[in-house]
Amino acid sequence: MMKNCWKYILLGLFTTVFTVLVCCSFIAGRKLRGSRVCERIEVVIKDSLENHFVSASDVKKFIDKSYGKYTGIPIDSIDLVRIEEIVCGRSAVRSSEAYMTKDGTLHVDVTQRKPVVRFQKKDGGFYADAEGYIFPLQSTYASHVQIIDGAIPLAANSGYKGQIASPREKEWFRNVMELVNYMEGQAQWRDKIVQIHVLGDGDLMLIPREGDEKFLFGQPCGIEDKFMKIKRYYTAVIPEKGSGKYKVVDLRFKGQIVCR
Repeated sequence: MMKNCWKYILLGLFTTVFTVLVCCSFIAGRKLRGSRVCERIEVVIKDSLENHFVSASDVKKFIDKSYGKYTGIPIDSIDLVRIEEIVCGRSAVRSSEAYMTKDGTLHVDVTQRKPVVRFQKKDGGFYADAEGYIFPLQSTYASHVQIIDGAIPLAANSGYKGQIASPREKEWFRNVMELVNYMEGQAQWRDKIVQIHVLGDGDLMLIPREGDEKFLFGQPCGIEDKFMKIKRYYTAVIPEKGSGKYKVVDLRFKGQIVCR
């Protein structure tokens, strides 16, 4: 009985001592952090090899202008969430992470948005990423992605920033992206088709890099079958009729190619 009593007493003492040590360590660490100041900033653009919408110097300027002074400030008083919000306020930035290290360096890691298509309307153009997020064209850099112009059924304009809102617009975007993704996944079509034109009735016209022919694709459905028709046109019709004989190659009808 006495042994059990001493056992509980020792356990209680150990727990008390451990708790005191942890509290002291936390207080000391906090005081130490509070005495440290931010010495410098280091910005890393994590996907700089893919796109060049923003640079490290651009991000530093955004922070300097919108946040104010941070060097020489105690690191515990720097609002990292606010810095992330400032950087993410740029339309071409997808995400950012701000954190401090023991040497007093403010780190800001930035990931840019990755456009998959560029829409060009009469009043200007804009990009869209795979999730349907629209953001303006950037004066510093132009991404080499598929271009879609003409009667684009999207309410967004050149200054718009945000998700596609209407269900009908989302469905149209999703269908068109199936076409774009198919071409991107096939090297021969990615290099050959340089533009998609939207006609007034909603049909799509594909414009190749070379030749006078334009391919009347119709609605973005039956994609694989229609590209097989384009392939047959290049491998069978052109060798027989010659290049430039036809201006429009209609792919909309099942089992046939109509050349005009």
